Amino acid sequence: MVYAIAENKLREARDKEDETVPDQKNHPTKKPTIRRVFWVFEGITVLYRGSEMVNVMNLRPIHQKVLSLLGREYARMYCTG
Repeated sequence: MVYAIAENKLREARDKEDETVPDQKNHPTKKPTIRRVFWVFEGITVLYRGSEMVNVMNLRPIHQKVLSLLGREYARMYCTG
């Protein structure tokens, strides 16, 4: 159910912005699965000093694109918005 809600939110935002997201073969798709999007976010490392977030590493342009489509509250989680 959570996957379906997240996928719907991403697809609605993508439609509104007329954007695409790369699929597994790096081809643009208008129907990204949230499972694929979650997989793309693997490998991001968040560096903390004590309880303070210091840096988010390995953030690529595809991450920025997805976060901007999902909205400001998501981008803030990764210190990008």
